[in-house]
Amino acid sequence: MKQDSTRNTSYTVDCEDYVHVVKFNPFDSGDSCSLIAYGGSNYVVVGTCRFQEEDAEVEGMQYKTLRTFHHGIRVDAIAWSPETRLDAIPPQIRFCTAASDRKLRLFTSDLQDKNEFKTFDGHSDYINDLVFAPNEGQEIASVSDDHTCRVWDLEGNEKAHFVLRSPGMSVCWHPEEAFKLMVAEKNGTIRFYDLITQQAILSLECEQTPLMSADWCLKNTLKIGAVAGSDWLIWDITRSSYPQDKRPVHVDRARLFRWSRVNENLFATTGYPGKTTTQLLVHHLGHPQPILTGTAAVGSGLTWHRTLPLCAVGGDHKIFFWVTEM
Repeated sequence: MKQDSTRNTSYTVDCEDYVHVVKFNPFDSGDSCSLIAYGGSNYVVVGTCRFQEEDAEVEGMQYKTLRTFHHGIRVDAIAWSPETRLDAIPPQIRFCTAASDRKLRLFTSDLQDKNEFKTFDGHSDYINDLVFAPNEGQEIASVSDDHTCRVWDLEGNEKAHFVLRSPGMSVCWHPEEAFKLMVAEKNGTIRFYDLITQQAILSLECEQTPLMSADWCLKNTLKIGAVAGSDWLIWDITRSSYPQDKRPVHVDRARLFRWSRVNENLFATTGYPGKTTTQLLVHHLGHPQPILTGTAAVGSGLTWHRTLPLCAVGGDHKIFFWVTEM
């Protein structure tokens, strides 16, 4: 786990395959280490990370693989369940994946003998994003190119079904707003749905396309961010349905937007996986220019650490980690 000064990567972890998606567990798992999952062409690896930024006894970064789960097909998205606990006896790991065969797979493991997975069928096209209900973890929401957002129970039964006007690109569930779901569509519209009445209650407009990714700020429920075209856009939902702030950042179209989990003014965006490198930019709303620029060989995925201003991107046989300033 070497500290890598080239292209200002803080740390790297070597992987056996191309990393299509990488996801820190956003929930407290009862352990001092952070859980991270990454997906390759036919497997998911779950491991733990510990960084010198949080533990003076660690030199650089410590990474340990806990388990490799056979997946049989390329992994396109991963969501962690809040029911994942490392301090339980036995421990419980639970996560869900989306794959190129239009199915969701729910994995549950005690890291010993019990390794189960269930397949959820229903989407008729590519699934772009998925998320667990953040408090109890008893439901999963997914969005797809089939112009639907679906909510499932843990048995794979469909509990709700929202018809969209274009492909669903991102879906977010906020722990402080557990009865609302945020769905971002490729046509530039972001809608909030009331899960009790199953009605749309609020919508935001980018006024530009394609919207590729959106995120709901953990630290401030009124803040929404997205990337559309080559710009990032930020809304304060109490002020207007149009963005209060936007800026062109990626020459070749922007791909992902993720808020930091520790600071409501900090977020990261990635450019489109190009022929050689992907640009990662970390932005602070108080600064006119990005505060960190990183490049990764054909990067994919973008995820923030739960308690540190540190983000990770997958790449060719590697995960890249960048530590930024608050």
